Amino acid sequence: MRSLSSESISRSGEHVSTALGKRTKGLLVLVPLLVLCVVTSLGVGAVSITPAQVVSILLEQVGLPPFTTFTEQQAAVLYAIRLPRVLLGVLVGAALSVAGVALQGLFRNPLADPGLLGVSGGASFAVAAVTVLKLQLLGFYTLPVAAFVGSFVAILLIASLAQENGKTNVAMMLLCGVAINALCVSGTGLFTYLSTDDQLRTLTFWQLGSLAGATWTLVSTITPLVLLCAVGMLFLANPLNALLLGEANAHHLGISVERTKWKIVALVALGVGAGVAVSGMIGFIGLVVPHLIRLWLGPNHRVLLPLSALLGSALLVLADLVARTVVVPSELPIGIVTSLAGSPFFLYLLLRQRRTHVL
Repeated sequence: MRSLSSESISRSGEHVSTALGKRTKGLLVLVPLLVLCVVTSLGVGAVSITPAQVVSILLEQVGLPPFTTFTEQQAAVLYAIRLPRVLLGVLVGAALSVAGVALQGLFRNPLADPGLLGVSGGASFAVAAVTVLKLQLLGFYTLPVAAFVGSFVAILLIASLAQENGKTNVAMMLLCGVAINALCVSGTGLFTYLSTDDQLRTLTFWQLGSLAGATWTLVSTITPLVLLCAVGMLFLANPLNALLLGEANAHHLGISVERTKWKIVALVALGVGAGVAVSGMIGFIGLVVPHLIRLWLGPNHRVLLPLSALLGSALLVLADLVARTVVVPSELPIGIVTSLAGSPFFLYLLLRQRRTHVL
């Protein structure tokens, strides 16, 4: 018995050491990548700002002496327009990626993402309803609040319908999610059909996603929600690893399966609802980013969750940079950029892995 315990402790130590090694390897690549994307996005645009000027402006904002000169116009553009937009991209990218990792782990299904489960569909339906019915009760915040409430109600409805004898049936939850998503898409289509030309334009651009409406108020509003989602998911990394073995095995390992499911569902609704509320529908990040990290460093959620947040943030900041610079003076919806860039690359990775018999 003593030898078995020693062997288990030894294996556990090796497992933790391996996870730490992979996480360190990922951090060494992804942190510089995110910094590069952020600095580049802050500097590129109608008003050009060099990386040294970007750093100097940021240093001055925190009371430190800058090390190069810059104009007042450059400082104003960076601080008032580009910095909140880039930070919003970082937050939304992290929220969508972490939610995608959690849902794929919960359902043990590589196709699970917030869009498939109906979370994004609920937000879209709510936004379409308040737009067409002219329910501008909260002024500027009406659409973000409606999107958040819609996504939260959708996932609560799905979780309630999946209850069976006091337990949550995961397969039933996935099927209910598909049905609720289809229902929301139909409702959104109906409101779109009934909309006026101006309302149709608003709905279309919101559904394609954009960070153009970024303000410091929006950044400060969703920051605590996204942080709560991301940090909460990190505490659920071990239960998610256990769920990969099946619910029965997770229960035997001491995991409270039902409580874990509800925690995951609540945190996903919180993160995705907040992200969709301020940026509209941005697809593919929650689906493709977890796969990229999983193909690179394996399925351990202690590695997947933090590194997916970093990669999701970097990719969304980069996609936003492309969206606002490729057709100047106009701006492409960011959802078009993420889908155009992500779909072929994702297919390439899947085909390459199939040839090597990994998938």
